[in-house]
Amino acid sequence: QVQLVESGGGLAQPGDSLRLSCAASGRPFSSYAMGWFRQAPGKERVFVAAFNWNGRTTHYADSVRGRFTISGNDDRNKVDLQMNSLKLEDTALYYCTAAAIVDGIDRGYDYWGQGTSVTVSS
Repeated sequence: QVQLVESGGGLAQPGDSLRLSCAASGRPFSSYAMGWFRQAPGKERVFVAAFNWNGRTTHYADSVRGRFTISGNDDRNKVDLQMNSLKLEDTALYYCTAAAIVDGIDRGYDYWGQGTSVTVSS
């Protein structure tokens, strides 16, 4: 059983910063990418940021580029999302995800955390 556990969510004001963390645990885990999605109330879940372990490359949604930074640890089992200059529209439930190749098949983002809530309010 592989588990992804998010932490760091909370209440913030516009312009504030929050740092989210996602830790993978359980059975031996080997992913090629981890990332973050978010889902605002009444909205569809959308991509936020991704971290590819090979080359340690990053990708961001246009809405957060320049404000959010994703990073990964050396053991390839933890990613953080540093969120700066928060806006009201950043309010959402943030989900950690991991992509892995299992039994020779690319499963994509097949592992998900339970989510951590971020509320930006003035």
